[in-house]
Amino acid sequence: MSNLRIPTMAELAAENREPEILFWVGCAGSFDSRAQKVTVAFCKILNAVGMDFAILGNEESCTGDPARRAGNEFAFQMQALQNIEVLNMYNIKKIVTTCPHCFNTLKNEYPELGGNYDVVHHTQLLQQLIDEGRIKMKEGGEFKGKRITYHDSCYMGRVNGVYEAPRKVLESLDGDLVEMKRCKSNGLCCGAGGAQMWKEDEPGDKRVNIERIEEALETGAKVVAANCPFCLTMMGDGLKAKEQQEEVMVYDLAELIVNNMEQEQ
Repeated sequence: MSNLRIPTMAELAAENREPEILFWVGCAGSFDSRAQKVTVAFCKILNAVGMDFAILGNEESCTGDPARRAGNEFAFQMQALQNIEVLNMYNIKKIVTTCPHCFNTLKNEYPELGGNYDVVHHTQLLQQLIDEGRIKMKEGGEFKGKRITYHDSCYMGRVNGVYEAPRKVLESLDGDLVEMKRCKSNGLCCGAGGAQMWKEDEPGDKRVNIERIEEALETGAKVVAANCPFCLTMMGDGLKAKEQQEEVMVYDLAELIVNNMEQEQ
């Protein structure tokens, strides 16, 4: 990790430079130990392809998504306005994020408060880099021929209609992509969306993440691919509840790609 190059906006501003893209790390990517691995994997990819990027570091705050989903509009607007002030101060034009919740909030909800940016999710950027030939995949990598199923996160899928980019990224692995019975526009939430991550379950017969991981296991896949830190947690917890965590692995797309990239000598 020590050889990772991750400059901050403040450092670049001191040199009078602006990056091509701002990587919005998000709360999970900064503080959650599982999501931190995705942050590192994505930064490794950005370094490998020579992407000119920076992060906000200590100047980044929560987008306000959980507050708005939980009904605290005041807290959301306070968070958002603070972030917009920082982003506009640095003249940010393009943002990439590994979190669909951050993606949706920055892309669709900040403009009404004066924050207008070109926002892409990391799966979209990965697809673009693969299409451009900047990410080259190994022949016969470790996922060749393996059954992989993909879980559509709510905020990338049904909310923003992004279905093909993640699947094209997975196709580059030469794995055997198998769909769950509920997928794409008919996908099922992992159980954490809409601020559910922060509260107890409502009474019911079964937890949502158990229902979802059962659908993943039905495909016979050995890898569950996700694109969201909340989905990673919920699917991972579902596998533990089913005692399948040794047989089936949950990965973010960035982790799958970084393991299969041709490294420059």
